[in-house]
Amino acid sequence: MRFQHHHIEIASRAFSLAESLIGKRFRLRWEELRRHHYDVKTLAQLSEAERTHHAFAHLCRYQYEAHPGTTAGSHFYRVCLQDDRILEAVRRAGTSINLASLLLYIATHELVHVIRFDRAGADFNACGEERDREEERVHAITNEILMYAPCGDLKIIRDYFSPRYHLMNA
Repeated sequence: MRFQHHHIEIASRAFSLAESLIGKRFRLRWEELRRHHYDVKTLAQLSEAERTHHAFAHLCRYQYEAHPGTTAGSHFYRVCLQDDRILEAVRRAGTSINLASLLLYIATHELVHVIRFDRAGADFNACGEERDREEERVHAITNEILMYAPCGDLKIIRDYFSPRYHLMNA
């Protein structure tokens, strides 16, 4: 299963709302938020190395060179959406969650990572317990951001992502 045009529109709205919510949480103006370079790709656009069977989405980090006459290059992040895993989870959940809410959670979570990695608040290459602690921090920040977001089923989704239970394994 891959995202169709209407799924991609839902994802686009979710990332726009997530940017707005994250901007408020981290007190970033639009220009500052845009300095955190990232894009979003769906399964049809991903290389084999960008695919995973272990998550709804994950980040890949790439180095890019600055244009001549500007400062040194920096990092660019790609949010790699795993359409098949996302759509299957929504299908399994039935009426208890909807795609828009799940994508809002995913978008917020991944963009919190981008901000934290760019601000050197977290190590992109962390392993083991350090990586697990970072995931817990990002989950907590994501929950805080989404506490009052305009989606009725976000509490269920936030609970699914808690350490007690995982929607991916339901």
